[in-house]
Amino acid sequence: MCLIAFAHRVHPTYKLILVANRDEFYKRPTRKAQFWTEEQHPELLGGKDLEAGGMWMGLNSDGRWAALTNYRDPSIHKENPPSRGSLVLDYLKDSPSAESYLENLPIPDQYNGFNLLTWDWKGFYHFSNQTGEITNIEPGIHGVSNALLNTPWPKLKRAKNALERTIKHDVIETSELLDLLVNTEKAADEDLPDTGIPYEWEKAISSMFIKTERYGTRCTSVLLIDYEGNIQFTERRYLEGTITIEDEQTYRING
Repeated sequence: MCLIAFAHRVHPTYKLILVANRDEFYKRPTRKAQFWTEEQHPELLGGKDLEAGGMWMGLNSDGRWAALTNYRDPSIHKENPPSRGSLVLDYLKDSPSAESYLENLPIPDQYNGFNLLTWDWKGFYHFSNQTGEITNIEPGIHGVSNALLNTPWPKLKRAKNALERTIKHDVIETSELLDLLVNTEKAADEDLPDTGIPYEWEKAISSMFIKTERYGTRCTSVLLIDYEGNIQFTERRYLEGTITIEDEQTYRING
């Protein structure tokens, strides 16, 4: 994922309301969200990166979930690192605890920069290998893009503000949450972050929803978890380089 905004313990019905866009090269092969029965892991739900085999966001039927964003800094790029998508997959397959998984990550510096969110019924945490710190996420509206948690990039500020407005209603419509991140407005030049990439590219990817010739938003996901432990996960995928919906599916896990 490249943009995630979420409300944690803010809404009277939902313990968590999360919206996310995954941005990637259009040609990178991807499988849409589904249960991983083909891999003999029917307890796992999410999409699959068919190039490296990992996940950018996923759930376990026991209620645990995780999501990943890349940290953008070309100056710290590593040659032939392991896939960051394995971090989500390994947590969902094997870890008993969201916090202990982060505490025992094997050599996080071997990966290119990342942010990792992990959740279980005991806690909700953020970790980045750029700081090495585990953050316990407090109630509130938060988000992460390609910098550290809550770094106020224009796209993230816009996403958090839109989410805050949307969840003021007692009844939350999934369609409204999905539409929330379909916004192609680019940041003003004076507000652009400086991450070490050319201006033209920085500008092109400054919007919540990205459309370029070769790279852009591939899918939007919505995750809802109520206080009884019921989970709803929806993924909407788009035709290459457009905001036209290719398909959409919703899965539910009862608490």
